[in-house]
Amino acid sequence: MAMNHLLYLRTFLETYRAGSLTRAAERLGITQPAASGHLSALETMLGKPLFLRQARGVKPTPAADDLARSIAANLDGIEATMSAARARSSQLTGTVHLVGPAEYLSAQIAPALAPLTAEGLRFRIQTGNRERIYAALEDGQADLAVTASKPDGQQFGFAKLDTERLVLVAAPEIVARAKARIVTADFLCGLPCIAYDETLSLVRPFFDHVLGKAPDMQAVATAPDLRILIGMAEAGTGWTVLPDYLCADALAAGRLVELRTAKPGPDNALYLAWNKSALRHPRVVHVRDFLLQSVSEAG
Repeated sequence: MAMNHLLYLRTFLETYRAGSLTRAAERLGITQPAASGHLSALETMLGKPLFLRQARGVKPTPAADDLARSIAANLDGIEATMSAARARSSQLTGTVHLVGPAEYLSAQIAPALAPLTAEGLRFRIQTGNRERIYAALEDGQADLAVTASKPDGQQFGFAKLDTERLVLVAAPEIVARAKARIVTADFLCGLPCIAYDETLSLVRPFFDHVLGKAPDMQAVATAPDLRILIGMAEAGTGWTVLPDYLCADALAAGRLVELRTAKPGPDNALYLAWNKSALRHPRVVHVRDFLLQSVSEAG
């Protein structure tokens, strides 16, 4: 009977997180009638309803909110421990779905996957901005995600993966205009800027942290891939702000030069996040632990 209790609670927690009985059944690999039966049995045991059935999905009751808060951490911990044990004792196969910023995946994550593919694992990698990353994780389209924003710990599991520093760079001929002086906001506003998007992502937090004011300019060019900005900056199109890991080679080769500022650019934490439901698959636990260790050792 205790085993049934765990099964019922597992189905409950998956339904609570998915907001849909159909989606929960799919993630658990069981039929919808079976999932519905688990919830009905649990509601009978507790003597109170846990979900209100709606036209699209289910809505948790206050009793469901209380139950989820009480069991989530313990149940997740049990499943993660069991998956880790299975990962150590079994031949791992199957596909792991990753999502994250194209630039970081290309530079830091993709090269680290070679030993895992040699073990027999397959990978399907998606890229996108913050909204797409979290949507893929929430919908179960991704098992693991790299994100520059701290995830919601109630919804996702996560751990700090890496740290990036923002660097102000330009081609040597543009940097020469500064005449080795510490640059000011006014100086930068008088030169062409290239950025990730119209909101000046990366440029804005750099200005706030280093120069103490918001950037007052419009980019001469934008591209939602920082690797494109590197090429444009090297060609002398304008200055930009890039993560240190991405422009290290260009700086070392002299194709880009760092502009002098009163203090270093801000550090950003990067996180590896996971869909908690995915941790029941040993391959996901194995890849998560491998990436956390390999990136830490590389750093």
